[in-house]
Amino acid sequence: MTDSTGTMTLEQTAELANTIRAEVAKAIVGMDETVDHLLIALVAQGHVLLEGPPGTAKTFLANCFAHATGLEFGRIQFTPDLLPGDILGSNLFNFQTSQFTLTRGPIFRELLLADEINRTPPKTQAALLEAMQERRVTLDGETHSLGDSFMVVATQNPIENQGVYPLPEAQLDRFAFKLLVPYPSHEEEAKIVARFGERSGPQSPADFGITQVADAAAVAGAQAAVKHVTLSNDVINYAVSLVRATRENPNIASGASPRAAVLLANAARARAALEGRAYVIPDDVKALATACLRHRLLLSPAAEIEGKQVEELVAGMIDATEAPR
Repeated sequence: MTDSTGTMTLEQTAELANTIRAEVAKAIVGMDETVDHLLIALVAQGHVLLEGPPGTAKTFLANCFAHATGLEFGRIQFTPDLLPGDILGSNLFNFQTSQFTLTRGPIFRELLLADEINRTPPKTQAALLEAMQERRVTLDGETHSLGDSFMVVATQNPIENQGVYPLPEAQLDRFAFKLLVPYPSHEEEAKIVARFGERSGPQSPADFGITQVADAAAVAGAQAAVKHVTLSNDVINYAVSLVRATRENPNIASGASPRAAVLLANAARARAALEGRAYVIPDDVKALATACLRHRLLLSPAAEIEGKQVEELVAGMIDATEAPR
């Protein structure tokens, strides 16, 4: 599916995305937009934070997505007593060889599920910073690469407020998207019960017929295809204007950083590639702005008292920012 340089065509990239969507949909009900954002983050080499109440299939979604894409899947259940070494690994002394041997931690995967990431203290959360930003891990002064396909999908529960540690702004800024996973509709929940109610015990993607339709090479080919998507100066200026508007809004105490503008532009290119387009349009930016910005904005005290929501403010800024024609 790739040329001599390992790059997919945009048509092949769109076809691959549709195939992955179809596989994930065999088990996951009513999360089409969430799956789309996961695909965009994957080919844009970004990370995703999923927030939703327990029992909404956040963990199973990540597992099905990894199974369909063929990426090596790893899961870390974050707890208050988790240490950085439990994630990264460590160099252990081997008495037989009288040498230190690297014992790799669970972070050495292609798709890492950081389950309930806000249940562990900031010191352990910070162990992911270098991995998420630079896709490498440094242990005892030695650097170990995680690969270009490395992706973190983190989950957190918005309901609980005891025994949790809010993610620092510096770490939130590393996530390309924050996606909200609400309860399903009545019709969707009926489909879920019909699909899962006839099964008992632990369930895996294979139980629903999900097969591997890609691999690391295919993902790399799709990531390379994104580089051939044209991002015009008009669209760049539009994305920058939208991000800068968050710093000028009186209802927002802290706006988005330049990194947000870069990630938004990259994600827009990925969205275009997954639709088989060789150019970015303003609608790509609009469609991704809320997911890209919601976790980067802090409401002012007055806005919090008035009960305003970040999503409403972002929607208002999208309407107020003139888009190129």
